[in-house]
Amino acid sequence: MDYDFKQKTSTERARVEDLFDYEGCKVGRGTYGHVYKAKKKDGVDILLPHRTGSFAPRGTHEYALKQIEGTGISMSACREIALLRELKHQNVISLQRVFLSHTDRKVWLLFDYAEHDLWHIIKFHRSAKANKKQVQVPKNMVKSLLYQILDGIHYLHANWVLHRDLKPANILVMGEGPERGRVKIADMGFARLFNSPLKPLADLDPVVVTFWYRAPELLLGARHYTKAIDIWAIGCIFAELLTSEPIFHCRQEDIKTSNPYHHDQLDRIFNVMGFPHDKDWEDIRKMPEHQQLMKDFKRSSYVNCNLMKYMEKHKVKADSKAFHLLQKLLTMDPTKRITSEQAMKDPYFLEDPVPSNDVFDTMAIPYPKREFISDDDNEDKADTAKNQQNQGQGGDQSSGHGQPPSKRLRVMAPTTTSSSSSMHVHNMQSNTQQQQNMQFSTSSTSHTSTSTFGQRNF
Repeated sequence: MDYDFKQKTSTERARVEDLFDYEGCKVGRGTYGHVYKAKKKDGVDILLPHRTGSFAPRGTHEYALKQIEGTGISMSACREIALLRELKHQNVISLQRVFLSHTDRKVWLLFDYAEHDLWHIIKFHRSAKANKKQVQVPKNMVKSLLYQILDGIHYLHANWVLHRDLKPANILVMGEGPERGRVKIADMGFARLFNSPLKPLADLDPVVVTFWYRAPELLLGARHYTKAIDIWAIGCIFAELLTSEPIFHCRQEDIKTSNPYHHDQLDRIFNVMGFPHDKDWEDIRKMPEHQQLMKDFKRSSYVNCNLMKYMEKHKVKADSKAFHLLQKLLTMDPTKRITSEQAMKDPYFLEDPVPSNDVFDTMAIPYPKREFISDDDNEDKADTAKNQQNQGQGGDQSSGHGQPPSKRLRVMAPTTTSSSSSMHVHNMQSNTQQQQNMQFSTSSTSHTSTSTFGQRNF
């Protein structure tokens, strides 16, 4: 690159530190980098290509700035940015702008700021249980949360996108403001297109989804897994909202393993659901890890285990519409598992109270705002240590169950289109080499640029 041109573009390029106040406002940290709560500086105009070329609103509008760890753009970041440029739905995060600093080669992503997420919301209710206060998430709030999650996932699936990492920490909820109580599905770093993969998905990313939310077919080594893995994860989240406890929690281990088989996680699932019969899951014998499964487990050990008993123990009645929908979401056979579209039409959503666009409805938001963390804080290690300690003592319900919220992106997006909107997936079909050479400038999120995501091996 010509030196003079590089110097000129470097001086002309908008810098994050010149546009936003964010120092001392870190709200998250993890392997991805850092997330800051930010506000636009006075007198500064910022063009946001994803808002149809409009400028950032004036006043005290809050943003989330995600600084990607390391220098340059990783392939994972390329995938996430390429997908976020295409996705447009009111329940999916929307990337507002990308900033690239030539001086230190740092990449920044700009989103609207979300004050809450399901990890913190559920933890709030677990803590209330320990203090003998109101325990459960309000029923109308659970229904609204679930419906909006399904709406966002239906949009992704209708456009051939698997999220693959759904869990409470990745389900964000807007605080006070024009989008109050709006759910936003976040963290698209593991998302993949699944319409025509060049290879089986399992060949490229053999281990996906946090263990507790991982579908049984993944744990048994399924190579051609489908959108049903997202539905299972939603079922896990639904059960957690109903009980304030992760339904399939077990001790975390071998997180970085390439082996999908996980004995303890399968044992936990069977202890809740019972061991699957061949007639209920005909293709279980075709699973790559079926031989190991039959070697490690005996069906007779789980004859008294079923979802009905587990949920009734948590005061969810077996004849309730909520339980009937949960059964459909947590069907062991992925081919029989309900789809997001079918779930949205379930009788559960037709009975009062009906879902609301504001999950908080008319109530004041009881959940605390995010706390800032300093560079000296080690939030992740503290949460992990606390979780391990509590699990060793039988699993204290106020422990957070080992899902540290700072591990994942906590950012939000403005309202866009409905779930029936279609996305031009073919715009995402370019070659791998182009994607590797992508250079994101301050205007790189404009729709005039073609995404180079599609031909990546999935």
